[in-house]
Amino acid sequence: MDKKKILIVDDDSNIAELISLYLTKECFQCEIAEDGETALQKHESFQPNLVLLDIMLPGMDGYDVCREIRKQYTTPIIMLSAKGEVFDKVLGLELGADDYIIKPFDSKEMVARVKAVLRRYEHTEPAQSANITSAGSETVHYTDLTISLSNYSVNYMGNPIEMPPKELELLYFLATHPNQVFTRDQLLDRIWGYEYVGESRTVDVHIKRLREKIKDHSEWALATVWGIGYKFETFSNR
Repeated sequence: MDKKKILIVDDDSNIAELISLYLTKECFQCEIAEDGETALQKHESFQPNLVLLDIMLPGMDGYDVCREIRKQYTTPIIMLSAKGEVFDKVLGLELGADDYIIKPFDSKEMVARVKAVLRRYEHTEPAQSANITSAGSETVHYTDLTISLSNYSVNYMGNPIEMPPKELELLYFLATHPNQVFTRDQLLDRIWGYEYVGESRTVDVHIKRLREKIKDHSEWALATVWGIGYKFETFSNR
């Protein structure tokens, strides 16, 4: 089996080498970039399976790097930063990051989060090269909306919609439980896992991004249940 490739972007060479050491021990192949421009170049040449991206970089910062990668790729990104304010986490998530780790961090937790994010993406590679969406048991259909978990694809109003796996998983989960209300903590536990419990803003950010891509329909909608959470509301039979 080919080793998964990790691009580590950090201007502190000691931290970058330490991260590389931990991940290499876990049988990952690592490359290091010390600034944003180099990170984008190495992303093209190295084609990593995941990017560990520090926010505070010389020149182009981590937010800009994340934004540039997201223009063309769905490569999973974990932001690394000493900043722990909610605003910084939310900004990273809104730009398309998949996780956010605050420095200093425990090496075992970092490795566990890398593995967890990669697990969520492991089904996306076949979907990126597929031109035909196969309908299977993990596909849900509504008028003008088809969500397939089997090949991680969404078709809305006759057009394929690109979205990161966690957005798709959230949409699929809600759509397969129509009219059932879920709290933010329930969604965090189901989609992100135990480590995210308490980070309820994560759900809000992903719902916002889904609504930017998929508008409410006359027969269904992503509905907010104020003070509780969210539901996929239907107005007629599928």
